[in-house]
Parts: sequence; structure tokens; C-alpha cells
Amino acid sequence: MSGPRRPTDPPPSSPLRSNRKDPQGLERYYVLTKGRSGPGGSASSLDVATLIVSRAAPAPGMQHEYADILRRCREPLSVAELGAHLGLPFNILAVLLADLLQAGHVEARDPIPAHDAGRGPDLALLEEVLSGLERL
Repeated sequence: MSGPRRPTDPPPSSPLRSNRKDPQGLERYYVLTKGRSGPGGSASSLDVATLIVSRAAPAPGMQHEYADILRRCREPLSVAELGAHLGLPFNILAVLLADLLQAGHVEARDPIPAHDAGRGPDLALLEEVLSGLERL
């Protein structure tokens, strides 16, 4: 049985009531990013098509999200795919990736620039895509 409810407290089912134990809440994002709202430095150029590749294995005691990123990016993975796998919004993921980039744990590979795309298909890229599809 719960204690008496004060008249100013929202009912338990109200959307105004915050669930302090909710790991998906805004508090979790604040803690993950240490209060930062976006990446800085060279990581500010990240976009959803940027490919991320691990350059190190997760270290013991490393924050869970960092270790998860390193495990998932053993093969190149786009920021959009990584965000979907981890269930993190782009800005939050970009802050975490900025930390990993700065530490040298991951490498960011830019997608094909638009000015190069007009020259025709990159045969090496098409072969990699075909190889990846065949593995599925």
C-alpha cells in the first residue's frame, strides 16, 4: 500500500509524473552525455550516412554504451544504423561518437561526396555491397 498522495502530486498514471527508474528518460541522456547537447570539434561534421569503424576493443570498466558501440562497429556501420540498434537519438549518439573519435577508439569514414557521385559508380564500392548482400 502506498502512502497518502498530496493534492499537488499528479496521479500515478499521469504523463506529468516522471518515472525516476525509467532508463529511457531524459535523465539517462543527460548522464550519458555528461550534460552535453551536441558533439564538438571534428565530430560536428558527423551525419547519418557517416560510417563508423572500431579501432579498439572495449576496455574493462568502459561505459556500457561506449563498449556496445565498439562491439557493433567491428565492421563499418552507418550512424543511422548504429542509432537504430542502440535506440539512441542522433544528437546523443553523436556526443558518444565524438568521445570515441577523440580517444582514437573509432574511425569515421565520410560517405561518397556529392561532387564525386556524378562521375559514375565506384566499382570497388559496388563489389563490397554485392559481397555483403551475398553474405546475407
